[in-house]
Amino acid sequence: MKIGDLAKLTETRVETIRYYEAEGLLPAPARSRGNYRLYETAHLHRLSFIRRSRDLGFTLDQVRALLRLADDRSGSCAEVDRIAAANVAEIDRKLADLKALRAELVRHLDDCCATTIDHCRIIEALSPQPK
Repeated sequence: MKIGDLAKLTETRVETIRYYEAEGLLPAPARSRGNYRLYETAHLHRLSFIRRSRDLGFTLDQVRALLRLADDRSGSCAEVDRIAAANVAEIDRKLADLKALRAELVRHLDDCCATTIDHCRIIEALSPQPK
C-alpha cells in the first residue's frame, strides 16, 4: 500500500509516518519503480502499535524501547512492566497537576461576583503581577 493508504488506515498524518521512519521506529519500506513508498502489513501492524502506545501516553523513547522488546519475543517482560509503571507514574503526576489546576479555577469561579470585568477574579488571577 502507498503512504496515503497507510495514513488513512492508522489515522496518522503522512508527515508523522515519514518522521517515524526517520527516527527508526518504522522500517523504511520498499520503493516502486516510480519511487513511491510501498508498505506491507507488517508496517501497518507496527505503526498501529506505535499509535496505540502514543495514545496511551508513552514517550517516543519508551515506544522505541517497547518496540525493541516486542521484536525479541523470547525476552522477559519485566522491562515492559518497568516502562509501563513509569508511564503510570507520569499519568498520576499529570492527574494531580490537573486536579490542582481545577481546584484553583473553581476557587476563582466561586470568588467571582459576576459584575464587571474590572472586578473579575479570573481575569485578575490570569494577569501578570508586578514585581
